[in-house]
Amino acid sequence: MGASYYIEPGATEDLDVFVVLPTSPNGFISMEPIYRALVDLGGVVVGVHVRVGGWLIQILPAHDLVEEALNNARDTHFEDVPTRVLSPEYLCAICIQTGRPKDFLRVAMFLEQAETLDIQVLATILTRYGLLEKAKTSVPGWPKDTKWTT
Repeated sequence: MGASYYIEPGATEDLDVFVVLPTSPNGFISMEPIYRALVDLGGVVVGVHVRVGGWLIQILPAHDLVEEALNNARDTHFEDVPTRVLSPEYLCAICIQTGRPKDFLRVAMFLEQAETLDIQVLATILTRYGLLEKAKTSVPGWPKDTKWTT
């Protein structure tokens, strides 16, 4: 959904919601309180998703790159509801980290369509997380001749 803020919307089966959760002393993260709260509000658990209204929602714990992306998210409004959206650079970095073919194609769409994407900022993020080579070899249309200043 965040990508559709910047590029043509694509078909999606679910809405990914990243959350920052406290880690227990044994290092585990419990998703149970979130699922319970969504069910209490009328949601229905469907596998790893919760159906809320017409949407399948997948709750994903934020860590490393995603947590950094959340910390740098942009405040905006969607139909008069205050919300936050990840920057195009972080959305692309997460897609590259996830590494599915459809994610690489989404990054290619960002390169082609997103006027606000700063390729140097993206390269800096990718370098920090060891993902720049993956982008160069996996993303269709990745700029080959760019001099990176990371």
